[in-house]
Amino acid sequence: MLKRLAAALGLVGKPDPGWYSSRCTDGQHGLELTYLGTGGFVLDGRGRTLVLDPYVTRTGLPRLLTGPLIPDESLVARLIPRADDVLVGHAHFDHVLDAPVLCKQTGARLVGSPAVSMVGRAAGLPERQMHVTSGREDIACGAFSVRGLPSRHGKVFMNRVLFPGDITSLPAWPPRIGELKHGLVLNWHVETEGFSMVHIDSADFIREELQGRRADLVCLCAAGRKARPNYVPEVIELLRPKWVMPCHWDTMVTPIDGTPDLLPGVDLPGMMQEIRAAGTDTLLMPLLGKLRF
Repeated sequence: MLKRLAAALGLVGKPDPGWYSSRCTDGQHGLELTYLGTGGFVLDGRGRTLVLDPYVTRTGLPRLLTGPLIPDESLVARLIPRADDVLVGHAHFDHVLDAPVLCKQTGARLVGSPAVSMVGRAAGLPERQMHVTSGREDIACGAFSVRGLPSRHGKVFMNRVLFPGDITSLPAWPPRIGELKHGLVLNWHVETEGFSMVHIDSADFIREELQGRRADLVCLCAAGRKARPNYVPEVIELLRPKWVMPCHWDTMVTPIDGTPDLLPGVDLPGMMQEIRAAGTDTLLMPLLGKLRF
């Protein structure tokens, strides 16, 4: 009923398949990137699998609003069979919920803020499988080096940050949506020989943390883009990427193997036009789409 009402009011739309990138890059670096929806990606290659902000459970709206959030363990196992490092940019449910389950299933290391580590402990993940960081340190991940860049959470609803604050004690597990405050927000700078990427999972940043850095690819949160003045052009000015890939543009409640709904207020064509106007190529992937770099 809520979805029908939103559609009637023009608040829900579908992405046009023509928006998606129909070409691939040349794959010269031997890397494959899979989009998991929301802010989630799998970067695979050079003997290592990095997973960023995995959230494939995509809890339906009624459960999201009223009940504990339960990860779909079988779906996580099917869609992400391998992982070595799981990087979580902040501790909201749509970034952290599936991460401890994935680490348990694969033996991967959970890398994130103190708030993210609290969620991992609540889910029963042992300390040996966690790397707690406050950013500004280089973390070795096989052939990759990862660095968390302290950031801010974007204003995604009525010019406000949803579920602000930190997680300083163990939340309930399974948690309710309001128990998962964002905590420290980190943008990830991932580097390997010949290729680098920056993952901005919430539509804000601290300019000084991006200055002097470079990225071939920027994965850039679309939700809340208009609340941060000059968000897209300033990121491109600072990081000088070859490609920008919009992410975090769907409602997060439709099944991952279906056609997603656009988040209200997200203007993907406008964002892609803004990226191109700044002199950078734009890449857009459907859920579970893959590109090679």
